[in-house]
Amino acid sequence: MRDTETEKRNQLIGRVVIYGGGNSAMDVARTAIRMGAQDVTVISREEHNNMSAHPSEIKEALEEGAQLINLRAIKSVDGDLITLERLKTIEEHHSGHSHVVETGEYENIEADIVVLAIGQLIDETLLKNTPKITIENKFIQINNIMQTGHEGIFAAGDAVPSQRSVTTALGHGKKAARAINAWLKGEVYQPAPQNEVATFDKMEPWYYSDAPRTVQPHLETVRRKSGFAEVVGDLDLENAKFEARRCMSCGNCFECDNCYGICPDNAISKLGPDKGFEFKYDYCKGCGMCEAECPCGAIAMITEDI
Repeated sequence: MRDTETEKRNQLIGRVVIYGGGNSAMDVARTAIRMGAQDVTVISREEHNNMSAHPSEIKEALEEGAQLINLRAIKSVDGDLITLERLKTIEEHHSGHSHVVETGEYENIEADIVVLAIGQLIDETLLKNTPKITIENKFIQINNIMQTGHEGIFAAGDAVPSQRSVTTALGHGKKAARAINAWLKGEVYQPAPQNEVATFDKMEPWYYSDAPRTVQPHLETVRRKSGFAEVVGDLDLENAKFEARRCMSCGNCFECDNCYGICPDNAISKLGPDKGFEFKYDYCKGCGMCEAECPCGAIAMITEDI
């Protein structure tokens, strides 16, 4: 992949087999197609629905001509002959989880190039002799503030058990930075309490107008395969603004003033722009009109202990 990016010659020619089920495997497959490989096959240990690659990546790779073989493991490679073992999924009734097991059944395919894209692992050299750091299944174990068992050592992103995506890594980095900053000041970072998830039934969609998604420009399959141009184009400024305005602010007050205007007891006061509202419970009789008319589900009615 690095050679392709730097326009150096790579070996993705002939019959290419990629072993893996993540986004890296899809990237290699789609790159091989663009480099003119004779045929491209992705071998994945997981079922199609359990692959770690994004569904859109899998869909577009298949559209471009890649073949996908699920529930297979490469057992041996002898010249251009690859032996695959069939796998099957076993459901664990007590836990509800499933795992893949070997069947002892084999089949052969041929390939000129085999690429291993089975994921990135941490380098344990620095950590394996560090006391109190626990590594399980190739992942560093952390607590709720991203700290390992060794005080003052934090870990995040692909190094810890998590969804292995850029979004998750960025969130981990922010959380770890706050925890490290608190630790350096002799404090313990306390994550802010999470708001209750505002499901659709807690919102009032009547206040929102329909706003269909802006369609991003998307290259046709034939054109995609002919080069390395961006498959999905950018939104222009106006479309980006339109997309931002589609946000329904689920669970987060955006100061629409509905509660303030509808309260029959004047129990709600405005505190000023970006400061929210004050609920005066001595005046509130619990009619629930504010909750019912809150567009984004940011108000909850809680039974008062007597």
